[in-house]
Amino acid sequence: MLCRSFCAAVILCLAVNSAAAQDPTKVEPKHYRLLFENERVQVVSVHYGPHERSQMHDHPGGVVVIVTGGHLRFTDPNGKVTEVYSKSGEARWFPPFKHEVENIGDEPYNAVYVGIKGKLNAAISNPNEESPISPEQLAAIMAEYSPTTAKPR
Repeated sequence: MLCRSFCAAVILCLAVNSAAAQDPTKVEPKHYRLLFENERVQVVSVHYGPHERSQMHDHPGGVVVIVTGGHLRFTDPNGKVTEVYSKSGEARWFPPFKHEVENIGDEPYNAVYVGIKGKLNAAISNPNEESPISPEQLAAIMAEYSPTTAKPR
């Protein structure tokens, strides 16, 4: 009986852990729509109507391009709140992050998020920790992404 309870607890923990780290297009399809994806990037359309909020979700490191600006409130898993004003046409870099979002403005907010996947995302995930790849490997990956050295596919 004890073994059965223990196994059930482990399975529950794994389920909660996997649900806690999910793709926003799956957890929040009302706000995030997949536009394009390959082995290198995930391009997502972001839309929050006035005063809409999301559940907790993750994003890989990437760039957000603001289509229509807004006033957003981000809450991280520790409860830290950050308010951001964004303007149409801005582009911002974000490392991988997890948050809830609330559009606290009276206008819709729209953006496009380009998330970096694979080895490059692993290299940028935590610049303060030892990288899972060497500086030479990172340079080779960056060269592969560079338009001047990229090979036609």
